[in-house]
Amino acid sequence: MSKKIGFALLWLSFSIYAFAFAPPAQPDTLALIIRLSSGQWAGINPLVVALFNLMGIWPMIYACLALIDGIGQKIPAWPFVAGSFGVGAFALLPYLALRERNPSFPGEKDKLLSLLDSPWTGRLLAVGAVGLLSYGLLQGDWSDFVQQWQTNRFIHVMSLDFCLLCAVVAPLLKDDMAKRNLDHSRLFWGAVLVPLLGVLFYLAVRPPLVMSPTAATRPAA
Repeated sequence: MSKKIGFALLWLSFSIYAFAFAPPAQPDTLALIIRLSSGQWAGINPLVVALFNLMGIWPMIYACLALIDGIGQKIPAWPFVAGSFGVGAFALLPYLALRERNPSFPGEKDKLLSLLDSPWTGRLLAVGAVGLLSYGLLQGDWSDFVQQWQTNRFIHVMSLDFCLLCAVVAPLLKDDMAKRNLDHSRLFWGAVLVPLLGVLFYLAVRPPLVMSPTAATRPAA
């Protein structure tokens, strides 16, 4: 219960901060989002380009964890995961607050879950993330990014959203490892403590799901 309350308070605090205390919204924010979404990156700081696109990698990471976790939950995970592609942690934190511990997989994998469960999905996401990080870190202008972070609500909140998604992945990761009978503390802590790349490494090497005995013996419909 304390974790549920903690996630609920975190969501409330982040929401209040983003809309009441973050730097003011800039008039060109919508135009910037359109340019970032359509690949018109000329003149945009590569750090902003990389961050924006990494915020598309994170929902895929959570899809690989939460959609599997949602099998057996009282609430479906897919609306929260779908919402995260638009608003990141604002959509995922309510799911983390409402979900229950789920260390087994009481179902069968359909085509979507089989794709999300595949280590090749994690590997492709890892390649994309490394490419984006390399582009942003090697070609980006840090002084310009800091200035934008201090004055632009979109850049400011997106950066905090990225950090928050790094910070709250542990509960889903812990249960995902339990579903696979994977007892490896170094892998867990590496995935939790190394931002972004740690959890991507986990997705790239995790073994297949272990179906619960109940699901395995369930007669075919």
